[in-house]
Amino acid sequence: VQLQAYGGGLVHSGGSLRLSCAVSGFSLDDYAIGWFRQTPGKEREGISCVSSISRHDGSTYYADSVKGRFTISRDNAKNTLYLQMDNLKPEDTAVYYCAARKFGRASANAAFYDIWGHGTLVTVSS
Repeated sequence: VQLQAYGGGLVHSGGSLRLSCAVSGFSLDDYAIGWFRQTPGKEREGISCVSSISRHDGSTYYADSVKGRFTISRDNAKNTLYLQMDNLKPEDTAVYYCAARKFGRASANAAFYDIWGHGTLVTVSS
């Protein structure tokens, strides 16, 4: 059971990036997936998540800091969850992670998730 976030990079303020969370060894529909970000010296922040479809309703959550700018979507055929990030701001600069919990609800609490991938760095220049 693994998941890996990728797609980070350098973008100018106002630009867009799409992060991918590729999962292997499990069905995407059975897991809640959360997106988190972290900057040095700060706690990991839950920014967006989706509940498992097979056990719950696939509902989504967005933190106020990203609401209206970030969107979760999925491609089950590729077993991949995406985070579309638009209108990026310098304060969005962070290492982004995806995490999973089997049959979970949507939760922005990092302690809720028990499977984590390596992060991908997003840098937004002003």
